[in-house]
Amino acid sequence: MCTVCGCGDGKVEGHGHAHGHAHGHDHGHDHGHPQHHHGHGHDHGHDHHQGHSHGHAHGHDIHYGTGAAGVSVPGMSQERLIEIETGILTENDRFAAANRARLAGLDCYAVNLVSSPGSGKTTLLCATIAALAKAGEGPVAVIEGDQQTSNDADRIRATGAPAVQVNTGKGCHLDGHMVGHALDHLDIGRGTTLFIENVGNLVCPAAFDLGEDAKVAVLSVTEGEDKPLKYPDMFTAARLALLNKVDLAPFCDVDMDLYESNLKRVNPLIEVIRISARTGEGLDRWIAWLRAEAQAKRIKRAAE
Repeated sequence: MCTVCGCGDGKVEGHGHAHGHAHGHDHGHDHGHPQHHHGHGHDHGHDHHQGHSHGHAHGHDIHYGTGAAGVSVPGMSQERLIEIETGILTENDRFAAANRARLAGLDCYAVNLVSSPGSGKTTLLCATIAALAKAGEGPVAVIEGDQQTSNDADRIRATGAPAVQVNTGKGCHLDGHMVGHALDHLDIGRGTTLFIENVGNLVCPAAFDLGEDAKVAVLSVTEGEDKPLKYPDMFTAARLALLNKVDLAPFCDVDMDLYESNLKRVNPLIEVIRISARTGEGLDRWIAWLRAEAQAKRIKRAAE
């Protein structure tokens, strides 16, 4: 049971990272990581001793995220759930800290790209790699996270950028250990911009530090203006939101200002860039943001 995201099959205790490293390292280092064994069988047993406050006033709404742990598991107290979650995240943070130190030593700027499936993350990343090359911004490398297939890593490699595929199996997010292992198989030079394309999921990746410098959320205009309100943790954790596929906005009856208003509602400090990989709108602002953030990191490290 992964108490962080509320899914799994009960293998969290003892830290259920059964990292079976059966890595096929030929032509792209595709990594099979059966992480957390996240089988999403949501059997919501209604144990009314677990702190459930079932609001029945509005169409019998049921709130599973109540209680100090933010999740309920039949037979487990909120205190035990918090203890388990703290252990998982503490161990992950150790791996993330090692990744961060490693990347800082190479003067790398790392971005954790998070989004729901179908947001256009990979297409936008391919366009970003091309734009960075055109602007002479230095080398790029990519860690690709998906449950299965190497499709996205193959698309990235076609741009000329090195990419390592991490397949999580039933896992719903990358973690610090997976990223550290992927770094072992990437030839990263000094000054590289590293993109970590996380598994498509607006829930679990919000909680896991990978050693990145910033989480950047990609949100397609086709997903609905209420997504930041439905999944606030992700957009609270993100430094920047890329409001993607803006070229489709006229055809989707989309209120762009409402999108931005809802993003600011859950995270007043989040920056927003309206962007389109197809037309190139906003790409210059996105590249400028990456350049400025990488430079700010260098200045900060020099002053330390």
